[in-house]
This record gives sequence, C-alpha cells and structure tokens, in this order.
Amino acid sequence: MSKRLLHVITLSIITLASCTSKQEQQIQQPNPVEENPFLTEYTTPFQVPPFDKIENSHYLPAFEAGIAQQQAEIDSIVNNPATPTFENTILPYDKSGEILNRVSSIFFNMIECNSDDELQELANQILPMMSKHSDSIAMNPKLFERIDYVFQHRSEMNLNDQQIRVVEKYHNDFIRSGAGLDDEQKAELSKINEQLSTLSLQFGNNLLKENDSFKLIIDNEADLAGLPQSSIDAAAEQAKADSLEGKWVFTLSKPSLIPFLQYADNRALREKIYRGYFMRGDNNNEYDNKALANEMTKLRVRKAHLLGFDNYANYVLAENMAKDAPTVDTFLINIFNPAQELAKKELAEMQAIADAEGADFKLESWDWWYYAEKLRKAKYDFDENQIKPYLTLKNVRDGMFNAAGKLYGITFKQNKNLPVYYPDVETYEVYEPNGNFLGILYMDYYPRASKSGGAWCTSFRDSGHDINGKKIFPVISLVMNFTPAQGDTPALLNWDETETMWHEFGHSLHAFFSDGLYTRTCGNVPRDFVELPSQIMENWVAEPEVIRMYAKHYQTGEIMPDSLIEKIENSALFNQGFNTTELIAASILDMKLHEITTDEDIDIDAFEKQAMDEIGLMPEILPRYRATYFSHIFNGGYCAGYYAYTWAEVLDKDAFNYFKSSGNLFNYKLAASFRLNCLQECGNDEGMVQYRKFRGQDPEYEPYLKARGLE
Repeated sequence: MSKRLLHVITLSIITLASCTSKQEQQIQQPNPVEENPFLTEYTTPFQVPPFDKIENSHYLPAFEAGIAQQQAEIDSIVNNPATPTFENTILPYDKSGEILNRVSSIFFNMIECNSDDELQELANQILPMMSKHSDSIAMNPKLFERIDYVFQHRSEMNLNDQQIRVVEKYHNDFIRSGAGLDDEQKAELSKINEQLSTLSLQFGNNLLKENDSFKLIIDNEADLAGLPQSSIDAAAEQAKADSLEGKWVFTLSKPSLIPFLQYADNRALREKIYRGYFMRGDNNNEYDNKALANEMTKLRVRKAHLLGFDNYANYVLAENMAKDAPTVDTFLINIFNPAQELAKKELAEMQAIADAEGADFKLESWDWWYYAEKLRKAKYDFDENQIKPYLTLKNVRDGMFNAAGKLYGITFKQNKNLPVYYPDVETYEVYEPNGNFLGILYMDYYPRASKSGGAWCTSFRDSGHDINGKKIFPVISLVMNFTPAQGDTPALLNWDETETMWHEFGHSLHAFFSDGLYTRTCGNVPRDFVELPSQIMENWVAEPEVIRMYAKHYQTGEIMPDSLIEKIENSALFNQGFNTTELIAASILDMKLHEITTDEDIDIDAFEKQAMDEIGLMPEILPRYRATYFSHIFNGGYCAGYYAYTWAEVLDKDAFNYFKSSGNLFNYKLAASFRLNCLQECGNDEGMVQYRKFRGQDPEYEPYLKARGLE
C-alpha cells in the first residue's frame, strides 16, 4: 500500500458499516466510534497509538470502515464535474487514507513485533482485502484519467516544482500499477498482487515458526566449554523459561546463536546449531518455504511481463538510482571478486591455526566464526568479551542520543507514561534545538517468541502535513533483538549489536527530519538511497572520540581505556573478506532470482546452488541469506534490492569521509546540509541529485574500498 491513505471517517459511513439503525445501536450495541480506537483521532498525549485500548477485535472493523471511506473519497474525486486540477484531484488523493493509515501502521507492525495466532489469522483475511482495495484504486480508469489530465497540462497550471514532481510521481505510479492495461490484464494483475501478498505473509509466518521451533538443548556441562559466562547464563535462563531447568537452551536468535558459533569448543554442536539456522524453511516440513519462493518468483515474472518488462529486476530498478539490472550486476561482481580473494586469505590463516592445534579436518562454514575469533585474538590480542562490559545497552543508547545532539542539536526525553504494546518498550519525546517538538521514539530491544528476528525501524505515524497544511509529527519505532540483562548484570551488547542500534537509529533520524507538504514525496527516496541515513551513523559509532562518549564500564564507570579502543581500531578490517563476500553473495542471489524471464517452475535449492556456482562462491561461506529464509526479498520490500545496502555504503563512506576531512566529526555546517538535503528534503528530487546538493560532487569509491579492505 502507498503511504497515502485515508481522511477522517464520517459518522454516516460508520453507521452504514455497522449495518444497524440508530435505535438498534443505542439498545443493543455501544457506539462503534467510542468502542474502536482506530475510528477517531487518538486522544493520547502526542496522539500516540492507544495500545492500552487496542484489541485484536478492533482491526478488521477498522480496515473495513477505512476501505469504505477511502472508496468514498475516491468516488468524490472521480465524480467531480470540474476540470481536473492539482487542488481537486492530486491533493485530495495525496491526503486520502487517514483511517487505513492509522490501522495499517499498527496492525502490520504488530504482526512483526508482537504477533499471535489470532493476528496471523486476521492477516489472512485483511491482506487480500487490502490488495483488492489498492488495485481498485490503482486501476480506476476515471481516477487515472483525471490524474493524466493534470499530468498532461502540468506546465500550464502554474504549479511549483514540488507540485509538478508529485504529479509526475503519481502518474508514473499508476502506469507501474497497471493503469494502462486492458480490463483482462488488470484482472490478471490484481489476482497476482493478491496472491503475492498472501504468499509473502505465509513466508514470514513459516520463518517465525522455524525460528521458534529449533532449540539446541544441552544437559552436559562439558559441552559448554569455551562459551563466555554471559552466554551460559542466558542459555540457563532460556531453559528455565522452557521448563527445562538445570539444562541450557540455545536458540536461533542472534544473541544466542552467534556467541555459540564464536566460542563453543564442541564442533559437532556448532554444526548442529548452524545447520538449524541455514536450513530454515528448507526442511520439507509444514513450514517449508521452497514452494512459496518458487511461486512468488513466477508471479513476479508474470507481473513484470504484464507491465512491459522482461524481468522483475528491471521493473523494480527502473525506480532506483541504479536504473537497470546490468548496472547492478556489474557493480556487485566487481566487489565480490576482490572480496572473496580476501576471504580466501582469511580462510588460509584460520586453517593454519586449526592445523597448529592438531585439527584433522578442513574448515567448514560452521567453523568460520570460531576460528575467526581465534585469529582475531592472535592478530590483535582482541577478545570481544573484553569490550562488552563497557557496552551496556543504556550507555550505547545514551551515546547515540548524545551524538545526534552534537550533530543536529536535538534532544531526547524519556516518557514513562505513554501507552506501549509490550511492557519493556521505552518511549522518548524528541525536541529540536529551539525546544520545538519533533516526534516520539519507541525502542523495543529484546527477543521474544512473538517477534521476528533481526532489527528494523518502522513508524506508527509518518511525518508530513495534512490537507490544510498542518504539521503531522512522526511516531517512530526501533525494533531489535539484543542480549537481555542476566541477573544483576545489565544488558551488555557486542560490537555488532552496538553498530546495529546506531544503524536503526539513523533510519529514525531520517523519519524524524523528513518534511514536505505532500505525502507522495515527503521522505520518499529510492530503495538504494534509503540505507544512506542509517549506515552513515555506523561510522560515528567506531570513532575513538565517540567511543569515549558512551563506552563506560557497567561496574566502575571507567571510560574504555585507549588500549581497548586501539584494538577496535586495529581490527576494523578484520574478517571483512567474509562479511563482504556473504553480503554480496546474497545480493547476487536476489538479482539472479529476479532476472528470471520465464514463469516456469524452478527448484529453489538447485537454482541457488547453480547461481552460487556460477560466481564461484567458496563452499566455506554461504550467502548471508539463503532463499528459504531471505525475508528481505520474500517478506519485505527488498526484492531485486538487497544490493541497496552496498550501493548506499558507497555513499555513506564518502559522506562520512567528507566530515572527517573537515577536521570535525560533528561539523555542524555539514550536518545541517546533510539533514536538509539527504534527510529533510530528500524526496524533493532524485536521489543522486539530493546527494550532490550535500556533497558538491558525485561520491568517490575510495572510502568504501578502504573501509572494506578492498583497495
């Protein structure tokens, strides 16, 4: 669905939707407006979602009422006898959707971060409804006729640059959504869209079940050899929660999985848990995702053909900075080849360590993390457990708030009285340097069975303006899966988790700063630009000057000593061959799946193997995501777009180098320019145009190559 969704619903439509008379309502039913929090504007502080009042039973009626009201709004636009103009066609369409936006932003977020069987069943009903509704608008010939009229006459209507851009964007949206197809083709496209939405939901649900169903249960203490005490304690807590007290349970959540792969001496158990991870969705059980991935791939080919493209990748990329598949393919392989050469050198160094220890085996994929840790210690005298006591969740969070303050002057004030959807979620008020309110930030830190894996930034309300020009303040949420506190020890983060928090926080800054009068362009950037605001924050987190701002020992309050900071600096290029190779391999797999030109069945496992064999991927490294658990492309918005992380990294490394070369990491003038051009007005023009406004030139590749050790 577009960000553009409904206005306030009228009482008459609510009454019609309830299918009862006024008298019957008074006698038999409570007023639906009073009963359903989605059907009126929120009365909570800052108009945050009233999570304490939202029940599962509210969702379906709210979706139904929202669909009815948006359809009424569309009818009002298309039945207007006046000549189409920006004010009577584009603007009301841009601002339609308040109720659907309100309920969608909660429902689909809860599916990901606080799901249950009832919500998943509701999604099976709601997704087809929403797909049909979206298509009924996108393929409405009378609506497109009016939009096309404004588009054709845009130069004669005295519109400003941003209004013209909005008109052009909407016209292109309608073409890409099938407005130019005949009735038979529209019906086929609508069916494809509905099928894709349902299959995507099922893919995600299967992955959630696969994550939850795997448990590595250990009852022999000797099998814990090599593990840090924090991992052992966490596994004991998990066992207690699973009614297995006295044992240790390790799961596929990253805070449990990665330390086990890094430190557990028992090689057979490392293989067992890693196989549990990389075989998700590929176990030929009720949660198997191979058939779903195959069907979605075929449907995307058919959709691309209907819309005039030879494959789905080119359909997607036409809207991105990269523009076409050959450009992305060249970009990726030119990084993959040197990255894998570096990874092979890393493997040789690790194999030498294993051989010196008397190993009688060649290293496999499940050995990489374990021997990489040994190599890091040997080369840099660096054990990540040395730094964790300095990286309490609170310190890392406060450090990033402080860094944002030094860059942009903004401040964060915790508010413990706002309603939340889960007890340990935190909320913060965000303010501009002059004290003006900027928005609300939710932070959800820890794993649970009801939450998908990974980390992401999302919104409960987007920034923008209503139809009368009144400012709408955003409500943003950061969702993560970090190692929780254990006993008297606070939540301690590893370095990857530290970078992840700052990464997602960068997305939130983009969401807070985005501004514009029109929903279609406010904060709206190409997929291969969207990771720039997030990834650039990862650069600050590792700077010694910044580390000293937040890295303080949880027991003594001592700032991390320079000796440890130097180890972090010295090991910055450590394992970059592996990290880059697995990332680019997944990006190439994504492209290969979406460069298919025929809608024939494929064997997903065989296709994946062939794709990786073609680029010569070494067997000791798997793609970061195999197809059966590649939620970015089958249950997210990154199909033919996973390359975007790397594309944007070229930008973020160049941008950060601009700050460093100025001699001031917190150069306020550069920060103001970055905020204005790449965050606030980022939707005002094409991605590279906006980047050049900040940078003054095209990005240079050297900072990226240097950061990845690929010079």
